[in-house]
Amino acid sequence: MRLPWPLPALLAWGLCWVLFALLQPRWGQGPALLAACLLGTLASLAGARWWRRVFIAAGFPLALLLSGAVALPAWAWLLALLALLAVYPLNAWRDAPLFPTPEGALQGLAAAAPLAAGARVLDAGCGLGHGLRALRAAYPQAQIEGLEWSWPLAGLCALRCPWARVRRGDIWAADWSAYQLVYVFQRPESMSRVRIKCGEMAPGSYLVSLEFALPDTPASAQTVGRDGRPLWIYRLPLAD
Repeated sequence: MRLPWPLPALLAWGLCWVLFALLQPRWGQGPALLAACLLGTLASLAGARWWRRVFIAAGFPLALLLSGAVALPAWAWLLALLALLAVYPLNAWRDAPLFPTPEGALQGLAAAAPLAAGARVLDAGCGLGHGLRALRAAYPQAQIEGLEWSWPLAGLCALRCPWARVRRGDIWAADWSAYQLVYVFQRPESMSRVRIKCGEMAPGSYLVSLEFALPDTPASAQTVGRDGRPLWIYRLPLAD
């Protein structure tokens, strides 16, 4: 059950202040600041829109700075930036920083792209595991795997989806040839790179992209999820 805005932000800020107050006497100001900022950044993952995530993540360190409650050296504020970069790495922002797969977005996928039992399915950029859960619902007999660059997201995803094999890694450096289906939910600017990666995949396998199509490539099939987003399905090899 989602809390109405801005209650998630207020709750996150309150938890950050409590954690900072508890840890400061024992750990010192710097480590306590880092822990509280990391908590706020992780809490920002609950934001439904990017501006809400920024609002949640930045609220505690800005409030601490403006309040003057503690006197921290200038370098200590870099800790807040480190916490932000740990959850939202720079190279991830060049792709899709965090686009959770909406519920029902993959309905009809199994009929349009049938797979044998035991097939390997990859969510390239699995975030917190929303796509992994949708893929498991579509293919309950498949081997579901996830790849995520952010180590906090990969760790949380592994906890949320213990039945999947979740690894931290670069989706562009990984080998896609062993998978019978690769699922992506990227940005339009990344779809040219996705098309290049399809060259690694075996004939008869599938590339599935939520919302954004491969450039200049006709899809083998297309479905529409509950929220109206198109799901583009490509049977390899790609047609020109």
